[in-house]
Amino acid sequence: MKRLVSFAVMIITAVMFVACSSPIKSETSRKNGLNCAFESSVNMTIDKLNAEGIIRRFGDGVWDVEFATPNTLSGVKLSFDGGVVTASYKGLDFSVPQSALPVKAMMANLIEAVDTNARLDELKGSENDNVLEVSGSLDGGDYIISVGKDGKLISFEMENNKLKMIFSDMKEMLSAPAETTSVTTTTTTTEQVTETEIVTETESAPETEVIEIPEDNAEEVIEVPESAEETFDIIGEDTEQPVDFIEEY
Repeated sequence: MKRLVSFAVMIITAVMFVACSSPIKSETSRKNGLNCAFESSVNMTIDKLNAEGIIRRFGDGVWDVEFATPNTLSGVKLSFDGGVVTASYKGLDFSVPQSALPVKAMMANLIEAVDTNARLDELKGSENDNVLEVSGSLDGGDYIISVGKDGKLISFEMENNKLKMIFSDMKEMLSAPAETTSVTTTTTTTEQVTETEIVTETESAPETEVIEIPEDNAEEVIEVPESAEETFDIIGEDTEQPVDFIEEY
């Protein structure tokens, strides 16, 4: 009996020792810094494949990644827009190469995980050395998104897929150039309308000049256009005119 009691005490002690030695992660919330357009360097490991490049997020569902290494992917750019994925190399479009298919699948997981959490008011997860770890689950498996104090993306992991992405040199991108172009076009149109109005107001009918005839000659008013270059001989009542008489035979 004493042996059984001693054995039970040893088991309980061992369990308590293991529990106390394991770090306890506190649940906390943090500002959401995922909902922005950004550009970042990325180092990704997918099983035995290691790749580096530049990744960009333009908005919900709109991303691209351009690879620098390995040689089989160098210069290849994958663009994601909703459910459509296109590949290009130095501006030439082509079908997604076989070597990029694993990356394409893992990028789809990253996009879904980040965009889903970007819609939240704040991020909630476990605090670990000033890094917030946000856990979630997708059809492709469980994931962990790690963000810094500002809520910006630090890493993305899917342990069951042997995937890990580490982000560095994170920079927020400015507004899309298309918006600026639209404003410029509107301004130009307004200026053209204003110029048209000015021309319309300037072109008016020629003014007329009123010439008054002295009362002792004639009591009439003649309107003469400014542009007219005619001379009028006005004969008054007192003007003497020669009269020819015809002799009768």
